[in-house]
Amino acid sequence: MTETVQVLRGGEARAYVVAEEREDGSLLLAPEPAPSARDETRARDDGRAAAVVVPEVAGILRVSDLTVAYGPKRAVDAVSLEIRRGEIFGLLGPNGAGKTSTLSAIEGLVKPQSGTILLDGIDSRRHPNQARARMGVQLQATSFQSELKITQIVRLYAGLYGVELSEQQIADGLRAIGLEGESNKPFKQLSGGQQQRLSLFIAVVHDPALLLLDEPTAGLDPQSRRQLWGRIEHIRQEGGSILLTTHSMEEAQAVCDRVAIIDNGTLLTTETPHDLIEKHKDDPRVREVAHGKVTLEDVFIGLTGSEIRD
Repeated sequence: MTETVQVLRGGEARAYVVAEEREDGSLLLAPEPAPSARDETRARDDGRAAAVVVPEVAGILRVSDLTVAYGPKRAVDAVSLEIRRGEIFGLLGPNGAGKTSTLSAIEGLVKPQSGTILLDGIDSRRHPNQARARMGVQLQATSFQSELKITQIVRLYAGLYGVELSEQQIADGLRAIGLEGESNKPFKQLSGGQQQRLSLFIAVVHDPALLLLDEPTAGLDPQSRRQLWGRIEHIRQEGGSILLTTHSMEEAQAVCDRVAIIDNGTLLTTETPHDLIEKHKDDPRVREVAHGKVTLEDVFIGLTGSEIRD
């Protein structure tokens, strides 16, 4: 989607789209078009909040023919995928399948051998800083400065994103994630679940177009996991788009709008969890590992094999 900006004219804020970014850094603006009457709301079978689908607008993230190599080994081999706006998208795969290398390329941490990555219409290889500014990242384990208080960490990282928060805004944000009583505690005194909630709060403090989550609930107890997913669902309902990795197929089946399975650097399939199960429920490889009703985990093992990966 084309980037939009707000311009004050005659005391009134008006929306414009960035039609062109010139070499000298100046921008050519054009009035934002009116919303199409063909926009539709797509309901979900599972009762969760509906997502607004705009057919004419490209996805928030478009990856085309992405290849990442480490020496002679191709960790990611011509992978293409698209994440829609307001979608929770799961990237699934065994250890060593290429998930981390794909995420690292999207985050700008590794340089792809080839391919394109468009984040909210921005070419991340040509404009990496602009692309990074439009994404938030939560890692499986986040280590903030252990001696700093929670409010100090929030103010520090908000400042790095160019976001100025008042004391009241910080207090309101911590209250929303259940940490209002911990604001003066050093980070090292928080529980694992509290640390993950704080990490998620900081990852979205600058209102990113795309949130990337790497094993966000790994090591959390059921209560902390449910609470974290409630927060993630709230971000989606507010219009956020989320790309996540997880080894929990049960979790992916429950929370993801669509999932992609990657193995040996190659994307095998992209479907909704329901459609993926329906498509492969009679596959002999899946029936062999299923015990009763076919689940997403059965399909995953059927497609990628039952061998343990290091």
